[in-house]
Order: sequence, then structure tokens, then C-alpha cells
Amino acid sequence: MRAAVMGSPIGHSLSPYLHRAAYHAMGLGGWSYEAFECDEARLPGLLAELTPVRGQAGAGADAWAGLSLTMPLKRAVLPLLDTVSETAVEVGGANTVVFRDGRRHGDNTDVYGIEQALAEAGVPAPRSATVLGGGATAASTLVALRNLGLFSATLLVRDPARAGETAEVAERLGVALAVETFDKLDPLTGVDLVVSTLPGGAADVFADRLARVPALFDVVYSPWPTRAATAVRAAGGTVVGGFEMLLHQAVRQVRLMTGVTEVPVEAMRAAGEAEILRRSVSRTG
Repeated sequence: MRAAVMGSPIGHSLSPYLHRAAYHAMGLGGWSYEAFECDEARLPGLLAELTPVRGQAGAGADAWAGLSLTMPLKRAVLPLLDTVSETAVEVGGANTVVFRDGRRHGDNTDVYGIEQALAEAGVPAPRSATVLGGGATAASTLVALRNLGLFSATLLVRDPARAGETAEVAERLGVALAVETFDKLDPLTGVDLVVSTLPGGAADVFADRLARVPALFDVVYSPWPTRAATAVRAAGGTVVGGFEMLLHQAVRQVRLMTGVTEVPVEAMRAAGEAEILRRSVSRTG
């Protein structure tokens, strides 16, 4: 069986290391996992080229089982799917395509990844939260927070006019969302949890303010720790990194694609951490 990750850029993706480690530990010698550079314009054609898919008439052992999707494909893939899970509908994006019965089924495992990462770090269900950034990961964060029982949050963005899709997600969820600009830093104080969905180092300018929060979830995984994460940890707060989210969403993807419930989480964790270390050494060396 075959699987792959698609997105643009894709060279940095850890998904091949995580999924291949799972296949190896599970004894799935006939499974492979590739990485394809793909933007929104190429997505329909590339999806059509993936044949045969599992469950299709005449499909053999070399059929396609599923795909992991990263930016900018999570929203673009929705109209190309036969069915979409409730979670993917709520988020407004699918990061997973599972081929079953010859059809394309979309799902979103980012929400699960966020929930598991917070639980693993011992972060309790927050009574208040602020989310930095308004992209696809912010949308998944709102669904995860709703699942944890939080029905109001603050979103800090550079331009509120560009946070429309995330605001629509909040409306679908019944979550009251206050959208503010980054210069309004008061929402960073007095909340139980801050989730930064900003790219690497972008939240570091808020490090002094973030140091006051009980818990920070920074979706960056390399370079790690970020200055913001270091500030929170030094002040006694709990820090959750992006690798934990990436790991657990991949665990969920492996379950969906293989149909196997028992997935080797620690083998995947070790493979991902080893690759992050290798890249860090390569940069500094």
C-alpha cells in the first residue's frame, strides 16, 4: 500500500519519518510513504493521477491508501472529496485523505493532535484562552478548545480582515470570538492558555508578556525551544511544543490509513526527535 504527504513547500516535512517509523514498527513491510511538492493549482490533477486507489476495481497490493495534506491544501481539497468528516467540516479543512471503497474520504487529525498534546503535557481544560494567528491551525485550535468545553476565545491577528474564515469557524461552533490586532496585548494577560499558531519565532516578540501565562502551546517545533517557550518555562508555566501536535495527528492518520488501532507512538516519537536533532546539528555544523 502507498501513502504520501503533499504540500508546498514540502521538503521540511517530518511526516515521512513519522509514518515510515510506524510502518516499520508495525511490520507493514509492503507500505511506503512519499512526499510530493504540490500547490493548489496542481492538486486536482495530482489527485487524479493517484491510481489505483484502495477499493477501486482491479486495485492490487500497490494501491493508494491515503494522503497527509499540509499548507496550502487543507481547504483547497474539500471540493475534491467524496465525503468529509464532521471534524473537517467544522474546521473548514482536511489534512487527511483516506481512500476507501474507491472513494476519497476527508478528515482532520490536527484537532486530535492538539487535544492529545495538551493532555500529554497535563494542561487542564482552560477556562479562558487567546489564540495568536488566524490561519488553518487557529481554526483547528478553536475546535479543540470547544471540545474541551471552552465556548469563548480571543484571536490576535495582524489584520482582522484576513481572519474571516477563522471567524466563520467560530460561528459554526457557537464559540464567541473576539478578534483583536497584535498591538492589543491585554488578551495575553489573565488567561489560562495561549496558543501560538504563528510561524517560527514570530511569537518571540511577545515573550515578556507570555511569561505571565500558566500555559503556552507554541506550534513551532524547529528551532526549539522558541524564546517565548523559554520565557514561559522559566517563569514556571507549562509549555507544549508543536512536535507533540505533529506526532499525535500523525498517529491518528496512521490509524485511519491502516485500520490498525494499536499504533507505535514511541517509535514514531523517537524517529521524529532524531530527525529534528539531525537537522539542528546540520544547521549549526
